[in-house]
Amino acid sequence: MPSSPGFECLMAVRDYECDMQGIVNNAVYQHYLEHARHEFLKTADLDFAQLTAEGVIVVVARAEIDYLRPLRSGDQFIVTVSPSLSGRVRMVFDQQIRRSDSQELMVNARIITTAVNARGRPWMPPQLHRLLEAVPASVK
Repeated sequence: MPSSPGFECLMAVRDYECDMQGIVNNAVYQHYLEHARHEFLKTADLDFAQLTAEGVIVVVARAEIDYLRPLRSGDQFIVTVSPSLSGRVRMVFDQQIRRSDSQELMVNARIITTAVNARGRPWMPPQLHRLLEAVPASVK
């Protein structure tokens, strides 16, 4: 995982995201990661819904998630997003979830995405190329 956090998104655990053990359900972490990626897109004046309307369908091809420690109701945390290009048609988002008070690492994730065209074939549209060009060198 990269040492530079890139984009950061502050969030908090809501009661209904916890399971009967009082910890965040494992599937909810993917929502946190996705929300942070969508917020990152907004920093480059890209909107996920607008991209979809323009025929840029971004899909997750692979998700690697290491659950290190659990979050609990009321915990505040930071989700980081560090994007990079992998090959010609894949974007990689290295992401972390850390408690905001202690900076304790809770989750390490690598989300690999691509865009597909109308025929379902992978491609890298110009909007996403511009997104990566806008990322400061320290984040890449």
